[in-house]
Parts: sequence; structure tokens; C-alpha cells
Amino acid sequence: MRPEMQLPQIASLVPHAAPMLLLDRVISADADKLCAQVAISDDSLFQTGAGVGAWVGIEYMAQAIAAWAGYHAQQRGEAVKIGFLLGSRRYDANVPCFATGSTLHVEVEKLLQADNGLGSFACSIRDADSQQQLAQATISVFQPHDAREFLQEGTQ
Repeated sequence: MRPEMQLPQIASLVPHAAPMLLLDRVISADADKLCAQVAISDDSLFQTGAGVGAWVGIEYMAQAIAAWAGYHAQQRGEAVKIGFLLGSRRYDANVPCFATGSTLHVEVEKLLQADNGLGSFACSIRDADSQQQLAQATISVFQPHDAREFLQEGTQ
């Protein structure tokens, strides 16, 4: 994977703005994988006091997939495009929340990416210090070639 010093800022890869951009940075990326980092603080969105509910892990995973897609779009000289989270299979969280003060590594690995924009990724969230796996899932996504056209077709 590419060293972190050569990687673009997360905000340039994910088509979200604050406060919904939940990841802090990309740590590594290659043809099939990406690892992003998020620090859980008192100011984290969805903070409950003890931490961020583990249910938010699906969104962390989806944003890491978006960062992977944005990274590859930039490598091809293309604009970053929006995509859609279709669903998750077997989301399994080993903790009820991601503890305040912890740093998470959100890892995604491409399993399938079809020409029609459908994709599937194996995802996991690990504690950056202990490397304990905190959550895992298989996430299905869709990135249309032209999102504006795709969205307009659904309203006609």
C-alpha cells in the first residue's frame, strides 16, 4: 500500500462535508484495499458520552469505500463521484460502542466491482492500538456512471 505521506486529504476523496465526513484521514491505499483512521473524541458526531454507538460503524465502512473509490478516480484523473450504500451483510460488532479516546482503523477490501457500478467490499474496524477487531461486515455499494442522470430517471 502507498505510504500515508503521499495520500490525498480525506475531504478530497469523499463527497461529504462536515459534520458528516466522519473519517479523519487515509492511512494506506492500493488497488484493492484502503485503510482510514478515525479518532473517537468528545466532539465526535453521534457521541453518547461513553463513545460512538457501534451502529455508526456501517457509515465508517461506507465512507472508507467512498474514499477508496475517490482515490482511484483521482488516480485516473477523474472527478470524485457519489455512490450509494445498498446494504450490509453480517454486520457484527463486538462492542456496543467505540470508546471515547480510542483510534479506529477502518479497513475495506474490494471483493467485486462490476462494470455497471455494483461493488462488494469486506470491511472491518480495528482498534489502532490493540488491533482488536471491533466490527466487520460485507458492504454492497452502487456508483452509477452519471449520478445526476440516475437520480432523474427515478423521478420520471
